[in-house]
Amino acid sequence: MAGLLLHRFVRIQRRVPVTAPAAGAAALFYASRPSSSSSVAHLEMSTRGKEAAAKAELSTKSCVPCNSKDLHAMSEDSAKKSLEQVAGWELKTEGEILKLHRAWKVKNFVKGLEFFQLVAAIAEEEGHHPDLHLVGWNNVKIDVWTHSVRGLTDNDFILAAKINELKLEGLLSKKKATTHE
Repeated sequence: MAGLLLHRFVRIQRRVPVTAPAAGAAALFYASRPSSSSSVAHLEMSTRGKEAAAKAELSTKSCVPCNSKDLHAMSEDSAKKSLEQVAGWELKTEGEILKLHRAWKVKNFVKGLEFFQLVAAIAEEEGHHPDLHLVGWNNVKIDVWTHSVRGLTDNDFILAAKINELKLEGLLSKKKATTHE
């Protein structure tokens, strides 16, 4: 029965990256405006626009092969800076390995499997595979880290940004997920 359900919902589709040119344009517009008495408001809007552009930029990048000799684990400070670009994710240390972690609550078990299929399509496309956990019948948890360097790399943040762009309407429960295990 489970095999039948899985077969029914398993469909890997090519994913086209989505960019947010409007956010970048807003950042440029506000950054180039002459200063005035409301320059603080312009600066605030400029900062928000730059943050949105950085998030969009991260999701348009591609992961590099994990067997690259140039790939090294980033420091915790670098990871904290990069974390600002992937809303909803948190850093966690497990066995001295720094990882990205996020949790969602789905409507039911089958919706959890559908969620994993969406993530699997991105992971296959990027050649970078997260640890997926379906806990209980409706708690989805994902840990992203680069196994080959035993820590975090830019690849992990790229994958997290792409996961954040998934269209999850119809899959998620209205109740909040707890991120801690």
